[in-house]
Amino acid sequence: MVVLDGPRVRLRPLTPTDLEAVFAWYNDPEIVAPYDRFSTDTFESFRASVAAADGDPGSLAPRFVVATRTPEAVVGVVGHYRAHPVLEYTDVWYVLGRREARGKGLGKEAVGLLVEHLFATGSLERVGATCDVENLPSVRLLEGLGFRREGTLRSALFHHGRWHDVHVYGLTRSERTPPPA
Repeated sequence: MVVLDGPRVRLRPLTPTDLEAVFAWYNDPEIVAPYDRFSTDTFESFRASVAAADGDPGSLAPRFVVATRTPEAVVGVVGHYRAHPVLEYTDVWYVLGRREARGKGLGKEAVGLLVEHLFATGSLERVGATCDVENLPSVRLLEGLGFRREGTLRSALFHHGRWHDVHVYGLTRSERTPPPA
């Protein structure tokens, strides 16, 4: 069981007690829908996707919960997936489901831990991410971690009754700044 500790957050695998809160976030349009497509799911299919995620590099299921360290409170989830069937990179994604945890740097710390873990445990040369161009907090998070905006996919994501542009970000192994030891 991999646990990643930062100064303020801990990334750990989801437990059965985490599933209900995370499932509720996934099914809350005010949390998911502002910058992504939204569709409800059943709890059983959600639980099955989380259970199968470790064996599926393309899985979009959460890989870790984001918990504050003191006191421990689950505030979000992060994940990663192989984004393309031929190109050799992994995309990261993140959701801070507890609104009161946003804007405090917890998401940036959590994504930084995940990115460092991906570089440290594999031969990845590039980690990527995408975000809706209107999602300014996500833009700041990615750029604050050293991700470079590599381009914009026009009309690439349909939600809220219209097409949205999506920024594409990347961070290569040589560009990253590992956390201090």
